[in-house]
Amino acid sequence: MSFLPSRRRRRAFLGAAALTAATIAVAGCATQSPESGGEGADGDFSGQTLNALLITSHEGAGNWLKEHFEEETGAEVNLTIVPYDEIGSTLALDQQSGANTFDVAAPWYVSIGDLAEGGSIQDLTDWIDETPSLEEDDFIPSINDPYTLVGDRRYGLPFDGDTHVLFYNKEILERNGITEPPATWDEYLADVKTITENEGDDGVYGSAIFGQKSPLILGAAYANRLAGFGGEFVDDDGKPTINSPEAVAAAEALVDAVPYAFPTAAETDFGVGNGAWYDGKVAFIENWTDLGVGSETNPDSKVAGKWGVTTLPVGGENTEARASLVAGFTWVVAANTEKTDLAKAFIEYASSSEVNSELIVADPQTGIDPNRESSLESEAYGETYPDLQRVNRTTLSGSLAWPTGENASQAAQILTDELAKLIAGEGGTAQDTLDRVQAEWEEILG
Repeated sequence: MSFLPSRRRRRAFLGAAALTAATIAVAGCATQSPESGGEGADGDFSGQTLNALLITSHEGAGNWLKEHFEEETGAEVNLTIVPYDEIGSTLALDQQSGANTFDVAAPWYVSIGDLAEGGSIQDLTDWIDETPSLEEDDFIPSINDPYTLVGDRRYGLPFDGDTHVLFYNKEILERNGITEPPATWDEYLADVKTITENEGDDGVYGSAIFGQKSPLILGAAYANRLAGFGGEFVDDDGKPTINSPEAVAAAEALVDAVPYAFPTAAETDFGVGNGAWYDGKVAFIENWTDLGVGSETNPDSKVAGKWGVTTLPVGGENTEARASLVAGFTWVVAANTEKTDLAKAFIEYASSSEVNSELIVADPQTGIDPNRESSLESEAYGETYPDLQRVNRTTLSGSLAWPTGENASQAAQILTDELAKLIAGEGGTAQDTLDRVQAEWEEILG
């Protein structure tokens, strides 16, 4: 049962400009009282309140959704904002403790297996299968399955199609005689070394490397290289392959680059890294594609009009650029909500092509990247950010995704902890490090 009208009807409202309060009208499908968590006969949710849990970097998107969804449905949306590394545990504790504060949330996709196993989120498979208006086939396949599947069941809808690409500062490259961005990780290392040796004393560095000990930070820096070398976290049967030759080469490439990064890598999260980028202090940064939006719209940006973007470098025998789904967030419905109809209406709205198309070009920046083919290929995105559209198309030909089954969050943390030791010069070689990770992953992932 859908709570929103068909795509054709929604498009009739859109016009050529942005969504407005009249963009998406909610269609009534049942006569229920507000207290029951269902729609009223007139097709709205007036008098109901939806409690949504989001991460800090999605606060702008959350405010946008709150405003428009409230106007469309009459429902009030309350936002709770938490750090990115706390959203999964916050939702699990809320549901398992019986507090049941939240109705919907958008956690990191890697956590959905543990949330499902712990009984914290609803299985949405039947609803998705029976709701054509969700237009599931429009979601980018290499994003949709990792974001939503646990086994053969779906537990959510994609929200933020996060993938990393390589941004570069054209002025810094030009000053150092670099005419093209690197195509390989070896070329990247040579470039960042040259820049740091030439300009490090002046506070300008070859790169900002996300090295803070978090799976979404240091784990992302490693995943980018793993994708570039053609490696995988697990094979097609789910068996860990984290100590493969490609995985080891990726770790070595990370270690080799750290000495030439913005100091200090171990303390660089995306806030510190983005700040260095916006301030024009680093030549390269691996980041989510929406950094390009911020580079132009952020009032503190000193790099507007001075940046370029390319796909992640490749390494070893791999010659084809791959997307790295280092983050990525999924709309889920809390297991114990008494407002399932309202929650489904909200995530259908928030994950729709029209909304995604608006959020990826919004000013101020919302931090949202394309998750659908239609929004990726939208005219507004192509006209406003053609380079971002170009690099985001790597998701159409496959991508590297983290495991998402039971204990996947623990596995990601184990890898991150070991990588932190490695870049600190502890724990032996890259092979030693990843052999230990492989052994632990085999125990907890099966």
